[in-house]
Amino acid sequence: MNLGPLIPIVAILAGVAIMWICLRYRQLTLEHRRSELEFAEQGAEKKRLEQRLAVLERIVTDRGLETADQIEALRERDKEQVR
Repeated sequence: MNLGPLIPIVAILAGVAIMWICLRYRQLTLEHRRSELEFAEQGAEKKRLEQRLAVLERIVTDRGLETADQIEALRERDKEQVR
């Protein structure tokens, strides 16, 4: 049995397999980068929301009525500036 003709066929199939593996590797790398960016954005959003929540908690617990008066004073000032 002559195996000579199988050598180019195996070489071609190996080349195709290597190209497919390289393509898949690139796809996975891009997917990983995209997920890292999404994770960073979600982390930043979470941090921003935690800061806002901390401010609201401080407003509610520290000086409720005094803060309400200050907010109303700011609203009045904004109304006067608009006029």
